[in-house]
Amino acid sequence: MNIADVQELYCIVPISNVVSILREGILSHNEARRIYHQSIAEQRVQDLRQNKKIPGTNKHLHDYANLYFDAHNPMLSARRGANDTICVLRINNDVLFLDGVIVTDQNASRDCWFKPVSEGLPLLKYSEVFAEFWLNRDDPMEEYRLKGIKCAEVLVPKRVRPSHIIGVYGANTTAIGNFRQVSTLPIEIKRSMFFY
Repeated sequence: MNIADVQELYCIVPISNVVSILREGILSHNEARRIYHQSIAEQRVQDLRQNKKIPGTNKHLHDYANLYFDAHNPMLSARRGANDTICVLRINNDVLFLDGVIVTDQNASRDCWFKPVSEGLPLLKYSEVFAEFWLNRDDPMEEYRLKGIKCAEVLVPKRVRPSHIIGVYGANTTAIGNFRQVSTLPIEIKRSMFFY
C-alpha cells in the first residue's frame, strides 16, 4: 500500500464518548483513564495489549491512540448488536505524517510488527487490508491471519486531536438520531461498513 491508498482512517467509538472526544481528542488507553468514558473494548484483548512495548521506543501500546485502515473489520462485526449506539469516526489521513506514528501489520494484540509509516505502509497488501470478507472455513489458519490483517492499526502517540476528525459514519437512522443529540459533525449512514 501507499499513502494514496489511504483516503481516511477510522476509530470505532460509542456515541456517548463523542462529546469528550471532541474536547480531548481520541485518547490512548492510558490517557483515557483520566476521564469518564464508555469502553467497547474486550478486556481479554486489552490485557494482551497492556504490557506490550513498542520496539525502538520507551512507550507501551497503551500510550498510543489506535486507528484502523478499514473499519469494516472483526472489531465492528463483534459490535453489531450496538449499531444504534456506536459510530465510526472518520480521521484525516494527514495523521500519517505526524511524528512518532506507527503502523502494524495486524491487530496489535497479536504477534505483529511495529514500523514507522514510511517503512510499514509499503509492506501492507491493499487487497488484504481492505478485503470485504476474511472468513475462510476451508482454512482456519488463513482465516485467523486475514482476521488479524483486517484490524491492521495506525498508532498515534498519546492522542489524535479533534481537528483531525472530518466526519462520522453511522449504521442507521437511530444512530444518526443519537449522534445528533451530542454533535453537529457531518454524519452519514454507511450501511456497507456495518454488520447486521
